[in-house]
Amino acid sequence: MFEKAYFYTKLPVMTLDNSKTIINFRIKLFGATIVFIAYLVLAYFSHTIKFPLLGLSDTAVTLILVAVYLFIAFLPMILNYQFVFFTDENEKIIFRYFNAGITGGRKNSVEIDKKSFAGYKTETKMFGMIKSIILFQNFREGVARYPAIFITALSKEERSKILKSLDSFTSPE
Repeated sequence: MFEKAYFYTKLPVMTLDNSKTIINFRIKLFGATIVFIAYLVLAYFSHTIKFPLLGLSDTAVTLILVAVYLFIAFLPMILNYQFVFFTDENEKIIFRYFNAGITGGRKNSVEIDKKSFAGYKTETKMFGMIKSIILFQNFREGVARYPAIFITALSKEERSKILKSLDSFTSPE
């Protein structure tokens, strides 16, 4: 028991969050909204844009812009983008996360004592575009499985750092 506690104190501490990625997504969505509204005003209310535009009617251009806007708006929801905060400070492994789509979502938190951490499993879906991690914790009654935390919005480097950190807490036994 003493050796295991000593083992944990020697590990470097890591804290990570992807707030910049989520903020960039929201800025892009805001910009797309401004462009879409500006187009509607210029095309339909002030009639500044003359049609046919690029050989397309007003209906065709509008449908294309609506499709692009909806793609930008709903892609994070389809790919399950989540804000993820991770730290392995002190004696706990902590994940805080919530959906980063248009509607946002309920804030969730998982805190696992390093001594009772039982490992993790990664999953990929939709041809590797959706990535998630599932955490396990030891209890007297058995092993608990936590709901999936979607790490799609994390960079490859951020995902690698988290997995390397979690690997350091799994016992080689």
